[in-house]
Amino acid sequence: MSVATVKDMGFDDKVKDNEEGAGDDTSRVHAGNTGTDHEESGDEGGGTLSRHRSESSIAATEDEDDDGERKIELGPQCTLKEQLEKDKDDESLRRWKEQLLGSVDINSVGETLEPNVKILSLAIKSADRHDIVLAIPEGGNPKGLWFTLKEGSRYRLMFTFQVENNIVSGLKYTNTVWKTGIKVDSSKEMIGTFSPQAEPYTHEMPEETTPSGMFARGTYSARSKFVDDDNKCYLEINYTFDIRREWQ
Repeated sequence: MSVATVKDMGFDDKVKDNEEGAGDDTSRVHAGNTGTDHEESGDEGGGTLSRHRSESSIAATEDEDDDGERKIELGPQCTLKEQLEKDKDDESLRRWKEQLLGSVDINSVGETLEPNVKILSLAIKSADRHDIVLAIPEGGNPKGLWFTLKEGSRYRLMFTFQVENNIVSGLKYTNTVWKTGIKVDSSKEMIGTFSPQAEPYTHEMPEETTPSGMFARGTYSARSKFVDDDNKCYLEINYTFDIRREWQ
């Protein structure tokens, strides 16, 4: 997501004994360096290579920096439904789009550019017990204690979610945990990029182990978010959970 620069380069040769006005020439060279960036490097012959950057060169460099910060203007965008309907009579293009997008359900594609992601449930999977399936409450904030983990147990989180309207790019899960007001853990997991479809997606997180011991047991507060590459937040959950000696 060029501006040409002007550079003046010259060589300061050794001053010959029979040259007239050499001292005046030298003073004029150094007087011209005022207000410009100046770099010198010596060579084996004793001469120096001088490079002077003019004010126009400095201004051009600043313009280049400004250009680098400018956002690239993209062409007109269209909805996924419009993309699917384009060139639908071209068999090769249709197959290419199917390979790129997967099996897109046309009924799940809306007339908007914005994707919609619905987080349907969260499951805690552990070999020590049956899966704990947690439904997402209205508003995203469960009331009271949401779940309990056994200390020292291995578990995985699994999300079930649905994508509608358009492709969601770079969906991420972030989680921050506090105990007695002190942040004790923070994590981020890339879930991926998904096209809209009628069937829900599932994503399983890497295995984790709950801490154990007297200081690990107790009540924790946490905040989980699901965001995409554009930092659009689809769900924020604020909840509490316990770590105890046994599963509850």
